[in-house]
Amino acid sequence: MRRAGLGEGGPPAGHHGYANSGYSSLEEENARLTESLRTKVTAIKSLSIEIGHEVKHQNKMLAEMDSEFDSTTGFLSKTMGRLKVLSRGSQAKLLAYMALFSCFVFFVIYWIIKLRL
Repeated sequence: MRRAGLGEGGPPAGHHGYANSGYSSLEEENARLTESLRTKVTAIKSLSIEIGHEVKHQNKMLAEMDSEFDSTTGFLSKTMGRLKVLSRGSQAKLLAYMALFSCFVFFVIYWIIKLRL
């Protein structure tokens, strides 16, 4: 008499009646659990694909931000270089321009007040 091994379909040899109905209910439960597992695996697979798409989108956005930050850094470094050149210039000349501008503003304000009175 040959015994049924693992993976072979069908009930063990020599069992009839109630054993067949028990085996049938186990097969039905196994099929139900297999289908449940299949739907869960499908859901996880679609979720992982969506996560992959989102990661690609986020990486693209980060790369764009990185390039924009690089261009901004270049712009700021050029501006700082210009400010350094300006600060190295003649302080007396800069002070004279500031004094002339202050006098001009003072006279404009004085003239506006004088016209109102």
